[in-house]
Amino acid sequence: MTLEVEPPEPPELEFVDPNEYEDATISADGTAEIDYRREELQAFLEDGAWVDAFDEWRADTALEAAEYEIARDLDLFAGFDFFWDDFADRVGYHAPGIPEDWQAREYHPDLDTWGTVSSINAELTEFGQIVSVTLKEEYVDWEAEYEPPEDLPDFE
Repeated sequence: MTLEVEPPEPPELEFVDPNEYEDATISADGTAEIDYRREELQAFLEDGAWVDAFDEWRADTALEAAEYEIARDLDLFAGFDFFWDDFADRVGYHAPGIPEDWQAREYHPDLDTWGTVSSINAELTEFGQIVSVTLKEEYVDWEAEYEPPEDLPDFE
């Protein structure tokens, strides 16, 4: 069942070291500044990747319209981050979510169960994955520059 809602605006990607996120780790040798290619990814999001991914996501999401509105009210879609992970040759992402202390903070008046919180958080993660794949498969036109060291053992 398709969620009949309009897509939110894409997030504004800002510099954040992805290693600061609990759910992302970027490997690097630590000697060079990493280019996360956020400017190019931002352009791709604005040029249609965000809407393409949103259309795919909303066709299969388990999110109800009321849950989607909570996520919109909390401006969670603006909290996404996308970055190029050269080491893994992928577009990495960080999905926002509702914090564990949502009850104590009276986070949103329509937020009343852990099931709703879990559903919103899970669906935001799923959406982030779809955006990441859409960017990599349909928009990114560069190759990873990472070259593994030649002295790695041969595991064949």
